[in-house]
Amino acid sequence: MSSRRYVRGRGALSLAVGVVLVSTAAQSPTGSDARSGAAPEPATVVTVDGCATADGLCSAPHHTVVLGGAPVLTASPFTLGNQVSGPTELVLRTPGVLADVTVTDQRGRRVAGAPSLDGTRWTSTAPLPAGSRYAARLVVERVGTAGPDPRVARLDFRTVAAPAGERLTVTFGPEDGGTYGVGRPITAELSHPVPADAPETRRVVERSLIVRAEPRVEGAWYWVDSDTLHYRPRGYWPAHATVRVHSGLERARVTGGLFGGPSRPLTFTTGARIEAVTDVSALRMTVFRDGEPLRTFPVTTGKSGYRTRGGTKVVLGKEPLVRMRGDSIGIARGSRDYFDLKVRWATRVTWSGEYLHAAPWSLDAQGSENVSHGCTGMSTENAAWLFNTVREGDLVRVINGYGEPMTPFGNGFGDWNLSWPEWRRGSALDPGAAPSRPGTTAAALRPAL
Repeated sequence: MSSRRYVRGRGALSLAVGVVLVSTAAQSPTGSDARSGAAPEPATVVTVDGCATADGLCSAPHHTVVLGGAPVLTASPFTLGNQVSGPTELVLRTPGVLADVTVTDQRGRRVAGAPSLDGTRWTSTAPLPAGSRYAARLVVERVGTAGPDPRVARLDFRTVAAPAGERLTVTFGPEDGGTYGVGRPITAELSHPVPADAPETRRVVERSLIVRAEPRVEGAWYWVDSDTLHYRPRGYWPAHATVRVHSGLERARVTGGLFGGPSRPLTFTTGARIEAVTDVSALRMTVFRDGEPLRTFPVTTGKSGYRTRGGTKVVLGKEPLVRMRGDSIGIARGSRDYFDLKVRWATRVTWSGEYLHAAPWSLDAQGSENVSHGCTGMSTENAAWLFNTVREGDLVRVINGYGEPMTPFGNGFGDWNLSWPEWRRGSALDPGAAPSRPGTTAAALRPAL
């Protein structure tokens, strides 16, 4: 007469470090013992041991599942004390291997992880959020006299709740739900700074900022400073793409007593690939849509002492009418360079006041001479057309010029002026990362004509 082997154990204990084992069950994959007269195996025992120290911190894992009377598995989700939490590990303590491990969260989603080469350990890809429940199905395979002897253990556990206190949240940009140009980087503003001398914490944060694009692209985050990251693809975003961004930091231990809090996700789309290319030496601008030229027209750019910045910029916004004054950018009243003008159809490309705009006073110079104070001037008709053609995030490239290069950060979005290897070095996940911050100081303000 065959006997069904199944056993149950229960335990509950909240610890400052570790997990609470809620219930377990272990049985053979077939659920029966076909060996006639075999004695039933002893019940699986779940032991949950705390620590006697005042703060409840454990110096070693204390959560053991016992299968067949011998300790089998230890679940260890956190490191010691106030260190950053590490990935969760399931460790086999007896002879045999973990032939298969499946861990799911309370919504039934599979938790990413990988086994060790020797089959004695399974490690989650990322730390598990605090205060969450999980279910693990583990196939433990041993070699007996009759060949492989697989057993199945099922383990339900939850991570401890995050303590009360401050939360690290993230504000993503641009605005949710909009359509932007293919050059618009994603920005992430952290509510708490993470300094460069805390590389492991930066890695925890960066791994939790998830970007998915359709079509897929290769991209990376760059730490602009201690509380700001930018994300861009290796090349520009594809035209007509959908980009989704979210934070996986909620309830995750970031460092010490700091846990992640809720952050609003972001979804945006891209439009056609629009590029306005100014050839300074030729005094011409050509505007392209998806690689095809739409219009070429004469322009004037910055004169000596006010040269237009070279390189790639991104449209920051548009103003149909803006007042530009010399004293707002350091030119004294009474100076021959002073100006006070109302300017039409102004497309902004730097925070310090560089625009593409209508300049009817310089029509004679457009196409023949550079006479502006740093902006790109054109006829009113061409400026209005450009204003209505471009959107935030579209690309503006200045080539064959004489000015200083556009800085990567601090005066707009100059992110594309870093090569891909340079950009990757700004990621905390790059093996050789030593994040520098080229150009993070805003360039000196220049006159906006």
